[in-house]
Amino acid sequence: MTNPFFEKYTTPHETAPFDKVRLEDYEPAFLEGIRREKEQIDKVINCPEPPTFDNTILNPDDDEEGYYSLLDKVSSVFFNLLSAESNDDMEALAQKMQPILTQHQNDMVLNEKLFQRIKAVYDNHRELTAEEEMLLNKTYDGFVRSGALLDEAGKEKLRTLTEEAGLLSLQFSQNLLKENKAFILHIEKEEDLAGLPDTQIEAAREAAKERDLEGWVITLDYPSYGPFMQYSQKRELREKLFMAQNTKCTHDNDTNNLDICKRLVNIRRELAQLLGYDTYADYVLKKRMASNTENVYDLLNNLIEAYKPTALKEREEVKAMAKRMEGEDFEMKAWDGAYYSHKLQLEKYNVDSEMLRPYLQLNNVINGVFGLATRLYGITFKENKDIPVYHKDVKAFEVFDKDGSYLAVLYADFHPRKGKKSGAWMTEFQGQEITRKGKNIRPHVSVVMNLTKPTEDKPALLTLGEVETFLHEFGHSLHGMFANTRFASLSGTNVWWDFVELPSQFMENFCLEKEFLNTFAFHYQTGEPMPEELIDRVIAGRNYNVACGCLRQVSLGLLDMAYYTQKDEFTEDIIPFEKEAWKDAIISEQLPDTCMTVQFSHIMAGGYSAGYYSYKWAEVLDADAFAVFKREGIFNTATAQRFRDCILSKGGTEHPAILYKNFKGSEPTIDALLERNGIKTAITR
Repeated sequence: MTNPFFEKYTTPHETAPFDKVRLEDYEPAFLEGIRREKEQIDKVINCPEPPTFDNTILNPDDDEEGYYSLLDKVSSVFFNLLSAESNDDMEALAQKMQPILTQHQNDMVLNEKLFQRIKAVYDNHRELTAEEEMLLNKTYDGFVRSGALLDEAGKEKLRTLTEEAGLLSLQFSQNLLKENKAFILHIEKEEDLAGLPDTQIEAAREAAKERDLEGWVITLDYPSYGPFMQYSQKRELREKLFMAQNTKCTHDNDTNNLDICKRLVNIRRELAQLLGYDTYADYVLKKRMASNTENVYDLLNNLIEAYKPTALKEREEVKAMAKRMEGEDFEMKAWDGAYYSHKLQLEKYNVDSEMLRPYLQLNNVINGVFGLATRLYGITFKENKDIPVYHKDVKAFEVFDKDGSYLAVLYADFHPRKGKKSGAWMTEFQGQEITRKGKNIRPHVSVVMNLTKPTEDKPALLTLGEVETFLHEFGHSLHGMFANTRFASLSGTNVWWDFVELPSQFMENFCLEKEFLNTFAFHYQTGEPMPEELIDRVIAGRNYNVACGCLRQVSLGLLDMAYYTQKDEFTEDIIPFEKEAWKDAIISEQLPDTCMTVQFSHIMAGGYSAGYYSYKWAEVLDADAFAVFKREGIFNTATAQRFRDCILSKGGTEHPAILYKNFKGSEPTIDALLERNGIKTAITR
């Protein structure tokens, strides 16, 4: 058999031939891809002509095929599947290839001859378009920020640190995946199911069958864990599950992440200081909208000031509910919060996720989310079963623009399974770019989630929160699918990290819009629409515990900044350090053995180091942007087109503040967020 990575793909739209890829294909494709890139670099540095933008910054071999290299092809498939469809053999190969790939990256960015040509172009170049100027600046800054200006000793130190960081980040993720999949709560007595809805019981029965066990199984995957914590009447089981979830990777075994986290924090500090910055946060924020740590802390502290009084009231209400149910002597613990909060929500609004599930069948939700994009932007989706997928649960769709032209391929991977990371994310198997000859290479985008699975008796019935997750990742995918820039490195979601969440969080706003729900929320058995009065109750309770939710995000932002504003070697014990770092945003009891850091993938292995504040930063933007839609009409196609033209299609071709102002016409303010959350009214009163 030939290696599919070495051949031109013959699949629809030249999508990845997942059905032909074997484990043994990856390593030779990686090594050949590295060899070819080195050959390209040699061609650039040995070019006899003086350095120019066209012969140095642009790929010299970019023709009709663009610069989607062999290394890009194999990396996109391997690393995406390492997150979505992994196994022990792939993890072992990742451990082997990571240092090789890091060394190759370092060889490129620390190549003195290559950098001198880039610097010559940076210092003296022809008149450039705005997009070319952005690419040149990004290329030059990328080399500088990767150590190109260091002396040889500094470069050698950087190589050592980046190689170690790459391996540790990979090990962190593999440890977390193993710990998450290793624990199950095996329930053998039916009375231990007390309080659980039928949907949860059926899913637990299916999970047990998958493991050849009798009874029921609850896992740490959120569609299993979340409802159990919310509904189970068995307090001792809630405690057991809570402690399993919140002590992952802290145990005295091979999957402990405590020392890995400490070392990653120190490596990043050392890297930043090697490059001339006081802290890693200073290094990161140089290329963020926030600009500096002071602005980040201003945002987080302003949110604490605005939301904490309301959050404390919300927390006291839940405690009061618990005492009414259990007696005045009852002391609420961390594993009780979701349970009694749900009881209070029922009392106040007579609504919970199980009431909504029958109206949120996955196939209908897919039609609703796709239909929303059609209504806003005119694009359409058609499943194509001839496009290979990497697992039977994955669906592949062709996406067509409003004029009927091909726009993108969208993969949708919905359900948890063995070998798949928890959480949800958007990624790409191929990015968008326009070749020198004018061919617009369209993207292959993927959304990966862990939504409620179907059972033998029922289709996949989602919670409203899961619909919101789908909308979030779909918003990212629109950012990728609408990309229309010349250069792949400026395309789609290749924007500053505190701007990238705007398109995703913006889409979440539609989740509680009655006009949107009415397009797809039909009972999976009767076909009846979701009752108007139920929708009204959902909307009335939209801000239930919103302040506690805000403080949770702020606490994670504070924790992130605490690690990455370290100027000296970090030697403290992780668990007590964590509890001190985020205490200003914590309003409930902190348990001595629990730890978020060791499972906080975003900041340890996911690219959000010194950047977790981005979710709240972007929330200010998304509320502000949706306020424009509310004013002009939530389905106003002209407003949507402006959002597409000014933000979604532009990628990183301009500073994000300029892109946003082009859309709205003015700077964003926090007012829309406070108003949406009901906080502004509370402050006024």
